[in-house]
Amino acid sequence: MKKYFFLNALFLCSLSAQTVTLQECIDKTLNNHPDIKSFMLEVSKSEQAQKSAHSAYLPHLNFLAQYDVLHTYVLPQNGEFRTLDEQGWQAGVTLQQKIWDFSQTSSKIDAAVVDTQIASLSVEEAKALMVYKVTSLYETALVQKKAIAVFQKDMQTKKELHKQAHALVEQGIKTSSDETRFLSAYYASKDSLGTAEASYEKALSTLWLYMGEKKLGEITLQTNLLTDTSADKTTLEQLSDELLANNTQLKIYEQNIQKSTFLHNSAKASHYGSLDAVASYTYFDTLNAYDASVVGVVLNIPLYTGGSLSAAEQTARIATSSAKEFKNGKILALQEELEALLIDLRRYENTILAKKSQLEASVATKELINARYKEGLATYIEVLDGAALELSSELGLLEAYFSRSMALNRIKYLTGKQI
Repeated sequence: MKKYFFLNALFLCSLSAQTVTLQECIDKTLNNHPDIKSFMLEVSKSEQAQKSAHSAYLPHLNFLAQYDVLHTYVLPQNGEFRTLDEQGWQAGVTLQQKIWDFSQTSSKIDAAVVDTQIASLSVEEAKALMVYKVTSLYETALVQKKAIAVFQKDMQTKKELHKQAHALVEQGIKTSSDETRFLSAYYASKDSLGTAEASYEKALSTLWLYMGEKKLGEITLQTNLLTDTSADKTTLEQLSDELLANNTQLKIYEQNIQKSTFLHNSAKASHYGSLDAVASYTYFDTLNAYDASVVGVVLNIPLYTGGSLSAAEQTARIATSSAKEFKNGKILALQEELEALLIDLRRYENTILAKKSQLEASVATKELINARYKEGLATYIEVLDGAALELSSELGLLEAYFSRSMALNRIKYLTGKQI
């Protein structure tokens, strides 16, 4: 009967624990995180700036109205000039249409189009970075959850060893130092358990904030993420090619180069001025009432501007060169990080194999030492050393799995792959 109630309670607890998948965390974060929303607003902002740049090719129509309460007019009379103070008003419309400005406006429009593309790429980069962050938080919570189970088992082992030592002390087989040392080891393991639980709660708390969710109760996480053996076996050369082709940051740098080039072309074209068609109609009601109309073409060529146009052109040229160098520097930094990650991956694979073997050996060693301790053939120090070796092996294996997974996730982020 007791066994039935225990299994029933365990079944109910498993039903009450909500399963939260990594993909669910990613989807909710991308939908709710303020950083993603702000970058999407930047796209809308860039689209409006692009429309504003296009408007330079459209006709500009303005209405002008003026009323003068008092206006002094000069009139010739009998070979002399006389003045007359009267009120007056005028109203009219003016139309201006750009004909040609030596590609100054078209270059600005091209730069605005590229700026919109940069904003869209920035959204992609923000999403990719957020996916990487959420994955890191999720796997951090997962590894701490597994660490909690390891420390709970270790704490239970130390508790059983303390009880066993207490019984042996009462029988006069062991000294009180055995019992005291096992009790101390139990409290140390309990403290480590508390640290792991706190780290687990911190990771989940941050994850809920990213998702825009309220703190959930008992949950279960995907358990196959850390030990997933589907590691990418592509070579450094292949990954370098993927990085150069797919990395969003490099795409943004390339777009910035194009934008700077267009702005440089626009700055150079500003030296040649512009040709505009103008037309206006104005009605005057002053001393006399009459209409005035103008239809013509205006050529505006800057002859001397104090060096401002030349300075603007040089600034744009330097910005283009600077953008190219920034991209080259970013490529070097990304390739350096990629090579380091691949080196670390090979190291983690060797570490995992070593820790697995060490864990198997430590379990067998601990069992042998515990049996010898019961027979009085081993000391409590040997027992604690055996337990510490097993604990170290389990945590080391867990850390190696986690480090390998983080390296793989980082490589996927750098090469533009979906995690």
